[in-house]
Amino acid sequence: MDGLSGAANVIAVVDISAKITSLCFQYSVAVKDAKDDIERLQGKVADIRSILEKIKQLLDRHDKARLSATSGLSDSLKECFRELEELKAELEPGKTRKAMSRFGVRALKWPFTSKQVEKIVSSLDRYEQAFALALQIDQTGLMFDLDQKMNLANQATNNIHQKLDLAKLPIAKGASFDSHMEEHNARCLPNTRTELLRHIREWAKDKNGKPIFWLSGMAGTGKSTIARTIAQLFADQGQLGASFFFRKGEGERGNATRFFTTIATDLMVRVPGLISGIAKALDADPAISEKALKDQFEKLILRPLSEIQRAPLPALAYIVVIDALDECEREEDVRATLQLLARTRDMKLVSLRILVTSRPELPIRLGFKQMSDGTYQDLVLHEVPKSTVEHDIHLFLKHELGEIREQRSLSPNWPTRDQIQALVELAIPLFIFAATVCRYVGTKGGDPEEYLNKVIEYRRSTFSQLDRTYLPVLNQLLAEQEGEDKETWLYGLRELVGAIVILESPLSITSLAHLLQIPQKRIRCRLDSLHSVLNIPNSEHVPIRLLHLSFREFLTDPQKQGKSPFWVGEKETHERLASQCLKLMSSPNGLQQNICNLAMPGILRSEIGERTIASSLPPELQYACRYWVHHLEQSKRCIYDGNSVHIFLQKHFLNWLEAMSLIGETYRCICMINSLQTLIDKSATTLNFLRDARRFALRFRPLLEDALQVYSSALIFAPEMSVTRKTFTDHIPEWISRLSKGEDNWDACRSILEGHSAPVCAVAFSLDGQLVASASYDRTVRLWDAATGSCRSTLEGHSNSVNAVAFSPDGQLVASASQDETVRLWDAATGSCHSTLGGHFSSTNAVAFSPDGQLIASASYDGTVRLWDAATGSCRSTLEGHSNSVNAVAFSPDGQLVASASHDGTVRLWDAATGSYRGTLEGHSDSVDVVAFSPDGQLVASASHDKTIRLWDTATGSCRSTLEGHPYPVNVVAFSPDGQLVASAASHDRTVRLWDAATGSCRSILEGHSDPVNAVAFSPDGQLIASASYDKTVRLWDAATGSCRSTLEGYSNLTNVVAFSLDSQLVASASYDGTIRLRDVATGSCRSTLEGHSDSVNAVAFSPDGNRKRLVRRLGKGQGELLKGICSGGKAISLATEGIETLERRVIVISEILYQQLGMLDTRVHKNNKEVLAVFPCGLECVCGKAQGYWYIDDTRYNLYQYAQIAPTSSFLPSRLGRKAGHGTRNTE
Repeated sequence: MDGLSGAANVIAVVDISAKITSLCFQYSVAVKDAKDDIERLQGKVADIRSILEKIKQLLDRHDKARLSATSGLSDSLKECFRELEELKAELEPGKTRKAMSRFGVRALKWPFTSKQVEKIVSSLDRYEQAFALALQIDQTGLMFDLDQKMNLANQATNNIHQKLDLAKLPIAKGASFDSHMEEHNARCLPNTRTELLRHIREWAKDKNGKPIFWLSGMAGTGKSTIARTIAQLFADQGQLGASFFFRKGEGERGNATRFFTTIATDLMVRVPGLISGIAKALDADPAISEKALKDQFEKLILRPLSEIQRAPLPALAYIVVIDALDECEREEDVRATLQLLARTRDMKLVSLRILVTSRPELPIRLGFKQMSDGTYQDLVLHEVPKSTVEHDIHLFLKHELGEIREQRSLSPNWPTRDQIQALVELAIPLFIFAATVCRYVGTKGGDPEEYLNKVIEYRRSTFSQLDRTYLPVLNQLLAEQEGEDKETWLYGLRELVGAIVILESPLSITSLAHLLQIPQKRIRCRLDSLHSVLNIPNSEHVPIRLLHLSFREFLTDPQKQGKSPFWVGEKETHERLASQCLKLMSSPNGLQQNICNLAMPGILRSEIGERTIASSLPPELQYACRYWVHHLEQSKRCIYDGNSVHIFLQKHFLNWLEAMSLIGETYRCICMINSLQTLIDKSATTLNFLRDARRFALRFRPLLEDALQVYSSALIFAPEMSVTRKTFTDHIPEWISRLSKGEDNWDACRSILEGHSAPVCAVAFSLDGQLVASASYDRTVRLWDAATGSCRSTLEGHSNSVNAVAFSPDGQLVASASQDETVRLWDAATGSCHSTLGGHFSSTNAVAFSPDGQLIASASYDGTVRLWDAATGSCRSTLEGHSNSVNAVAFSPDGQLVASASHDGTVRLWDAATGSYRGTLEGHSDSVDVVAFSPDGQLVASASHDKTIRLWDTATGSCRSTLEGHPYPVNVVAFSPDGQLVASAASHDRTVRLWDAATGSCRSILEGHSDPVNAVAFSPDGQLIASASYDKTVRLWDAATGSCRSTLEGYSNLTNVVAFSLDSQLVASASYDGTIRLRDVATGSCRSTLEGHSDSVNAVAFSPDGNRKRLVRRLGKGQGELLKGICSGGKAISLATEGIETLERRVIVISEILYQQLGMLDTRVHKNNKEVLAVFPCGLECVCGKAQGYWYIDDTRYNLYQYAQIAPTSSFLPSRLGRKAGHGTRNTE
C-alpha cells in the first residue's frame, strides 16, 4: 500500500474488510460454539468498511485539498490494512483450506478465544474511531465557509495522527450503553414510560434547564432500562455525548477509576474539536488516567470542552447518561463524581446535560444535597403515580407473555386478563419482577401455563417482593428434583451460583470450571435452568453475569439464614473461593517462574504483547492473582504456620509478584501483603515472612514492575539475611554472580518516595487521615485523597506563592496563607473560594484555626497577627506589638490563647477572645521561627536562630528549660501527642533531637540524614517520628528507642515538610519538586504521588474528619505598596522605606538583575546603621552589610552576592513619591 493514493488506500482496506466479513460468515455457518465471537468480529469489520465507504464517497465528490482530515489518514489506513491482513491470514490458514477442499465448511475451526477476539475488536475499534472522527470533521467542515472549514481541516490534520495515541486512554470495557455487554439488555417497550421519557426529552431541550437530572428509584424499578432507552434515543438523534453503566462486581465498571476516561473517549468521538484538547492533556501528563478524579475531569473533559473555539453543529446540548451510580464501590468517589459533574453547569459553548440514575442511597442523596441551587432536578421512580406504573407494567407483561404465547402456540386466551392483573399487582412498582417472571414463564422445556399459575400463588403478604420475584424460579427447580437429590441439587446451586454472585469480577463457564474444579459439562447443566435470573451467553468463553443485583441480595440476605434453602453464606463462599484461588495458583498449570517464556529478563513489561500475557495467564488465573487476598480477608480466616496460605507464600510468592507485574497490578501487592498480616494468628514464621516480603516489595517496587526483574535484580540485591532471599535462593539465575558483598540486613529504608519535581512549602494531614492539603510556590493549594492519592481539588486564586495551609477542626474549611498578603478560605468539599481575608500589608507566613474552628489566626511579615471570624471572614482583631516579622502562630488546645513567634526574638501570648496582650516570652537572642503548645496547653515551645529551644510555662511566662545542643539555628519543634517528648531539628546539623519535656534533657539524637532537616512530625499514636530533609529523603524513627525504622528515598528535590494521618497509618511529605507523596507507614510504600503543582509545595495537612468544604476569596493588597525608582541610566532599582529615612534620606540600590531574580519587597534598617534586612516575596530575608562604601546583600541560601551603592534618595526617586515612600515597613529596633 505504500505507493497508493489516499483513495486507493481506502479501497484496499474496504476490499480486505469485505473478504474478512465473508470468511466470518463461513465460520458462522460451520461453527456452533463461537457465534457471539464471530458476530462481534464480523460486526466490527463491517463497521470499519461502512465508514470507509462513506469516506470514499467524500473523496470522490470533493477536492482532496478541501478534505484535510480524511486525506491525512494514510498512516492509519496502512496500519489498519496490515492488521486486517494478519487477521485474514489467521482466518484462512493453509491446513484449514486443505480440509475445506475435502470436507467442506464443516472442517472449519474458529481460531480465536473470546479473550483474543476482545483484543482484536479493541484494536480495530481504534481505527474505527479515527476514521469516524476524520469523516465527521470533514463533513462538518463542508458546512462552514472557507475560512472556518480550513481551521477545522488544519486542526484535523494536526490531530488525526494523535487518534491512535488517544485510543490508548484506558476505558472500562462494556460500560457504554452500546457495548456488546449491554447490547441485549432491555429497552422500554413502545407506549411505556411515555410521560417520563417526554419529561426527560423536554429537560434536555430546555436551554435554561438544570444541567443534571437525577432519576432515583429503589431496586428493580426499571432505572437501567430507562437509561438505555434514553441513551438510544439521543444516540439516534446524534445528541448522545457519552454513557457509563456501572455494574457492581464487574471490575472497572464497579468503580470510578475509568469513569472519566470512558466519558472522555465517548465525547472525543462525538464532539468535533475535542480531540486536540484531550491530546494536549495526554502530552502534558501521559499518566493522567491514573491521577485523581478531579484531575481526570478537569484535564480530559472540562478544559478540552472549554477550549473548543466554535460551537459544534447543531448547537444542542450533548447528553451524558450515567446509570446505577449507587453501584460504584467507594462512597468518596460517588460524592467526588457528583461534585465534579456539577461544575459542567458553567460551560457555555458546549453544554452537557447529565442524566444520573441510582438508588436513593445516603451518599448520593448527600452529594446532590451539597450541590448549589439550580444544579439538578430529580424524579423518584417509586413515587411516580401508581396508575402510570401499573399501565406500563401491564403493557410490558401483555407484550412479553404474548410473545411466549406465539412462540409456544398456546391458546389465544392465554394469559387471561385476571392473570395479567394479578401479575401487575404483584409487580408494582418493580419492573424487575415483571421481567424475571416473563423469563421464568418462558423457560425452555417448561410449561408456561403451569409456571404462570405458580407465580400467582405467591400473592400472600408473607412474601417480600424479592421472594415473589425469585422464589417461583428456584422453588420450581427444586420441586423437579427427586427426594434424595434435592439436597445434592441445593448444594450444587449454592456452590456454583453462590460463587457467581460473590465473584469480584465475572467469569465464563470455562474459567469457572478451572477455578472451582467443577467439570464444564456439570456447570452447563446446572446453569441451563437459570436463564431467568442469570445472563448466560451461548459461548462458554464469555463471562456469566447477574441480570440484576437484587438476585445477589436475595440469596445472601442474612435474615434468610436457616430459613431459606437457597441461602448463600457470604463468609463461607469467600472462604471456598480463597481456597480455590490458592489451589489454582499452586497447581502445575498455575504460577511459575517466567510464565510467559520471555527470552531475556531485561524485557520491559510494555514490550510484552497482550496476547502473550493472555495465553500464559488465562482469565481464571488472573482472577485468582487479583482477588485471593480479598476473599481470604472477607472470610475472616486466620493464617497460621503450615496452612495453605503459608505454603503458597513459601513456594510461589515471587511467582505471584511476577504475575501481578504482567497484569499491571504491582501497585496492589503492598496493600494485599498488609491485609494478610492482619490475618496472622500468632504464627511467628508466617509473620516474619510477610514482614520481610513487605520490605522486599517496597524496596524493589520499581523493579517489580518489569516481570523478570523480581528474580534477576530484586532477589539478588536483597540483603543476605532477608527471609525472602533465603527462601528463594534457588530462583537466582545461575549466570549472575555478585562481585561484592551486599548489605547483611534491611536498613531503615522501607520504600522510596519518588515524584516531586519542585518546591512544596507545606503539607498537613486531616485528623482522620482521609485528606491531605498541600501549599506550593505555584500559588495554589491542592486537596488530595489520602487513600487514593487522587487530587480532589486545586484551589487557585492566590497571586503569589502559598506559605502555609490548615484545616478547620470539622474539616469543612481549608485556610491558606500566601505571599500575596492574603489568607483564603476554601470549601474543602467543592474547592470553591469561600472568602478572602485581606488586611495584611506584607506576606502572610502562617495560618491556624482555633480548636473550635470559629477563629483563624494569620501571621505576617508586616509584624502583626490577625484574628479572623471563620464564618464571615471579618477581622476580629489585629495583634500588634512585635517589632519585626511574625514567623509562626498557634492556638492553645483550649482555644483561649494565641502564641506568636517573631523575628524580633520573642514569643508573645494573646487573649484569643479579646485580642489583648497577655505577655512576652523573652530570652532568645535571635529570631524565633517556630512556636507550639503542648497537648495539655501548659507549655509553649519556641525554636530559634540562637540554636536553642525554650520551654515556657504558659501560666507564668517563665522559662522552664532551655534545650541546648544543636550547633545551628533550630527551625523545627514539635510535641509528642502525650506531651512528654519534644522533637527538634536544626537548619544545618542534619539531626533530629528528642528531649524530655519535663526535665529538658536530651533523650536521643537521631542521626542519618546527609543534609539539613526541615520538618518533623509525631505520628498521632506517638510511636513514630517522621523527618524530612534536604537530602531528598523522609525518615521514620522509633520514638521510644530513637532507632531509624525506615528511610524513604527517591525524591528529586528536598523534602520540605512532613505530617502523619490521625490513625498513624499514612505519612505525607511535600517537596520542592512540586509534589506531595503519601506513604504507608507500615510498609513504606508510596500510596500515591500528588502531582500538579508547578512549583514547590510548602505545607500539607489532613482535615479533621475528611469532609471537604469551603474555600477562599481573593484578598486585595493591603497598605504599603512599595515605590520603585529608576536611577539615571536605568540600571538600578531603588526602594524607599520608613526605616531608610532615618539614614539621611538614603536608600539601598541593588542591581536590576538581582531585583528580577528576587524581587525585593521592602527593607528594614537598624538605626545604628550597621545592617539592613531585605525581605523578598519568596520569604527570603537577607542581611545587607556595609563594605568599602557599598552595601552588599549576602544570601548563602541562593549563593548571591551583590553590591549596592548608597546614594541620596532625591537622586533616584521623583519628588512626588517621597512622602509615600515609607508605607508598609517598620523599624526593626
